[in-house]
Amino acid sequence: MKKKHILLAIAFSIGLGVSLSSCSDYLSVERFFNDRQSEEKIFKSKQFTEEWLAKCYGLLNGSNIEYGLIKFTLSNYSDDIIFNESDGAVNYNALKFGQYDNGWVNDSYIRCYEGVRQASIMINNVDINEELTKEEILDKKAQARFLRAYFYWLLLRRYGPVPLIPDETISIDETYIGMSCPRATYDEVVDYIDKEMILAANDLPDRRDRQNIARATKGAALAVRAKVLLYSASPLNNPLPNDPDKFTDFVDDQGRILMSQTYDESKWARAAAAAKDVIDLGRYELHIADYQDKGDNTYPATVKPPYNAKYSTKNFPDGWANIDPFESYRSIFNGDLYANENEELIFTRGNNSLADQVNYLVRNQMPTFAGGENRHGLTAKQCDAYDMANGDAFNLQHFLDTCDASKRFVTEDEYKAGKYPQLRPNVWKEYANREPRFYASVAFSGAFWPFASAKDAEYRNQQIWYYRGNKEGRKNGSDKWIPTGIGMMKFINPNDCNTNNGKIYDKVDVAIRYADILLMYAEALNELTPGNSYEVTNWQGETMVVSRNTEEMSKSVSRVRIRAGMPDYEQEVYNDQTLFRKKLMHERQVEFMGENQRYHDLRRWKNVAIEESEQIYGCNVLMTEATKERFYERVRVENLQANFSRKMYFWPILERELQWNRRMTQAPGWETFD
Repeated sequence: MKKKHILLAIAFSIGLGVSLSSCSDYLSVERFFNDRQSEEKIFKSKQFTEEWLAKCYGLLNGSNIEYGLIKFTLSNYSDDIIFNESDGAVNYNALKFGQYDNGWVNDSYIRCYEGVRQASIMINNVDINEELTKEEILDKKAQARFLRAYFYWLLLRRYGPVPLIPDETISIDETYIGMSCPRATYDEVVDYIDKEMILAANDLPDRRDRQNIARATKGAALAVRAKVLLYSASPLNNPLPNDPDKFTDFVDDQGRILMSQTYDESKWARAAAAAKDVIDLGRYELHIADYQDKGDNTYPATVKPPYNAKYSTKNFPDGWANIDPFESYRSIFNGDLYANENEELIFTRGNNSLADQVNYLVRNQMPTFAGGENRHGLTAKQCDAYDMANGDAFNLQHFLDTCDASKRFVTEDEYKAGKYPQLRPNVWKEYANREPRFYASVAFSGAFWPFASAKDAEYRNQQIWYYRGNKEGRKNGSDKWIPTGIGMMKFINPNDCNTNNGKIYDKVDVAIRYADILLMYAEALNELTPGNSYEVTNWQGETMVVSRNTEEMSKSVSRVRIRAGMPDYEQEVYNDQTLFRKKLMHERQVEFMGENQRYHDLRRWKNVAIEESEQIYGCNVLMTEATKERFYERVRVENLQANFSRKMYFWPILERELQWNRRMTQAPGWETFD
């Protein structure tokens, strides 16, 4: 092993602004003795090259996961989800409420730059491999290029403008200041990712076999590119002329402003074209489950949406006659599909059987009756976001005004008659006649849980109640109860049970899916001024003309809504730019609940100051079953003060990182430690 290689790796890490004293699991000197040996020995070997690439993929886990372990899941308190874990909630609140002295907050920063370093070394050396074919070398290099750009995307999404590290390893002879790197502008980072993802896409395959399903593909590279360009076009980095806050104070060490200060509509055209690139691959489609006349407790018969002359008699994608909207949506997330069976899945980290990832999330959603932790729930705001089955917006006051107080719970006779097919006896009728995604996502009090893998019958087919005094209700001195009284059902498999010899089915991490691309495409098109058109180059270098096209917008949005058993918007909505924008934001809130999208969406739209400053409401969890009518009164969740300040748009850089990289500047509003 050559000593200089070790020193180069250490120098490179310092140049990234990475503290070698932190995260010793993967930033220790000993690791380089094991991993690097010599670049020649590693990259001439097929086995060592594969191991190197696998470690690079491994850095997408931990603090870089999309959802799972509480301290890495940003959806918590992002106005939609409540996590009630005393052993983890404090860590999340450290960022949410402006304290950032906990090491985990910065862990994603370190892991991403370690991934950038790992990928760059591979790109620069894999050509010497003597055991891989030319095609395999191109593929490995393209995967590393994808990963490097993906790590920059994760950094951009959280930290905003970040340093772009030279692709070549930094020389050990460089001065300490020379190894330091300033932040690039937001647009410079976007342009870098854009170009790198195109290069990667040229050499990545259209699909992977089952054993390699978590590896990058052409579609994954183009999808990330589309998402990055959409963020660049959004108000956070593309401010409208009347925006009073354009982040003039986000600067590098030379005083250069890092965020765009002027509005550029053509950015939306670029984002639309990038999303269209993914659509035009013809590789992806929304997942649908077939309509079924008969069912059981685990997989119930299809509940037909209310009759609609336009959609009830046509097959998907023109209608829902041949599909089960509830099962179509539920099965994307609950482990019923292998990754290679899900035609909607564009990129995944694979099956997550480890306790600290998706299955950890599931255990915390599940009731203690089934061996769960009963600590994850939804806000009343998110619960109300789900529309009625006919497409009308849910209105709580309308329900209270029109439903007699003596008839607000499902009776045994109503249940036997099938009047409310998704509800069991004694359930509050506010939860009746809602859209299918509601029942696949919301575990309201009295919701039905099959627990089908339990050995004994008495553990299966349960209604779970959240009234105080019930097993899953509020408990003093414990965090195993849901502060809003509204649980989560998304990611739960009907077979999941963590007791009585049951099991929790392994889930697939859904990092990027086709529904996102469709809604991104429509959003970008909507932001173009009617009558304006733009010539944009697609990923293959061909010129295409992009303009606001309501037919294209409807074609994309309608597929998502029809799959969910919901009617498309009326033409008046598509004709009205402001109204459609509002509808699109609502659709994303519902479709991507719990997938770590809303936290970032609210920031890029610059709606977060309003949305996340609102008080968080839920059910009155102090009420027992004897006073169950009052349980459904809306009350503010105690001991949870919602707020948002300007500095929360971007994550801070810790003091030790600012010390290592002397040219690094702090995000606006955070302590600079000068």
